[in-house]
Amino acid sequence: MRLFVGLGNPGAKYSGNRHNIGFMAIDRIAGDHGFAPWRSKFQGSVSEGRLGTERVILLKPETFMNLSGQSVGEAMRFYKLDPADVTVFHDELDLAPGKCRVKSGGGHAGHNGLRSLHQHIGEAYQRVRLGIGHPGHKDRVAPYVLSDFAKAEQDWLDDLMRGISDGASALASGDAARFANAVALRTAPPRSSKTTDPPTASAKTPEQKVDSDTRSPLQRLVDRFR
Repeated sequence: MRLFVGLGNPGAKYSGNRHNIGFMAIDRIAGDHGFAPWRSKFQGSVSEGRLGTERVILLKPETFMNLSGQSVGEAMRFYKLDPADVTVFHDELDLAPGKCRVKSGGGHAGHNGLRSLHQHIGEAYQRVRLGIGHPGHKDRVAPYVLSDFAKAEQDWLDDLMRGISDGASALASGDAARFANAVALRTAPPRSSKTTDPPTASAKTPEQKVDSDTRSPLQRLVDRFR
């Protein structure tokens, strides 16, 4: 059994926030893979289903971000799970928007949700880091993560959610590489075969042409008047 946790803040006020991208990922998995209706449990919302051959519990803590560990710890104790059975989806300031990385263990890097998880379950859980970019200065971080994604960001956000859903079964089975590949196919698809090929050596652009004339400038001038 796997426990997939999405981090965010509860309530319609926060639903579109960058900080809630973890909730968005969990919601997408639940909707695309036919999970059971959400119900209240473990100080959060819970849905059960299967991803491939794995039974998976989806959890959205409703304790607010900085107390997320309380909800996750309660669910783990109920299902008798270890931290290694837990995968947490969260926003990541240190990744460019739309990037996705999987890692296990490590620090919380100041993320309030991860800090709470460290306090309640330790650090040996898996994280799916979902890039939202950085506002440029630490004083702008709080209003940035608590603001909604801009309209211009919806395309890459949807691609990322689709990729996460595509790769969810692989992630549940422990194949992080195949999961990452599924995300990449959505967020950075292969170039079409119709893409213009780069110039060949025989058809170089003017900037690429090599001057094969080895004469000095003085010799060229002399030759012009011969």
